[in-house]
Amino acid sequence: MAHEHPWLVVGLGNPGSRYAKNRHNVGFRAVDAWVRALDPGVMWRERWNAQAAAISGSFGRCVALLPQTFMNASGDSVRPAAAFHRVPPTGVLVVHDELDFAFGRTAIKSGGGHGGHNGLRDIALKLGTSDFHRLRVGIGRPVRGAPRSWVLADFGAQEEAELPAVFDRVSDMITATLVDGPAAAMNRFNSPTSKN
Repeated sequence: MAHEHPWLVVGLGNPGSRYAKNRHNVGFRAVDAWVRALDPGVMWRERWNAQAAAISGSFGRCVALLPQTFMNASGDSVRPAAAFHRVPPTGVLVVHDELDFAFGRTAIKSGGGHGGHNGLRDIALKLGTSDFHRLRVGIGRPVRGAPRSWVLADFGAQEEAELPAVFDRVSDMITATLVDGPAAAMNRFNSPTSKN
């Protein structure tokens, strides 16, 4: 699926070692894993208040972005990066944590609301539209306690051990979205028969 502009693939999270293994940072980690699988020697560079990497593959050109603004201001990185590369909202794929999915469940979604996710809320606000694509990575909900404490806590040991397989699946989903388009990727990965 050829594009005149690169894709912008955004992994959401909070910067700094304190947050590195938090559930809220699963988007950061998933996009980083995808980029490193494509190009093990990739150089992340500081641009647009983010870590950015230019990569290419069967999907053409892509800019991977890990905003360093903290979650609630993610749009402050996404908007200038999209403007610089002339990427319309429909060329943006945001990988983020999803409280409403069980741990490890994944799905692609186009447009829609933010579902209480402050990173998505800010991106929609700064882009002036919610018509961008999302790849939702399940982190589950706490049995008790506030969701805020849950998302800012690290994954449990068993979850951490299972994350590489989750990241492999997310990598396949990102690549399929960029190569075949979001609708085809949704049909393939969001179907009840897909291993999800």
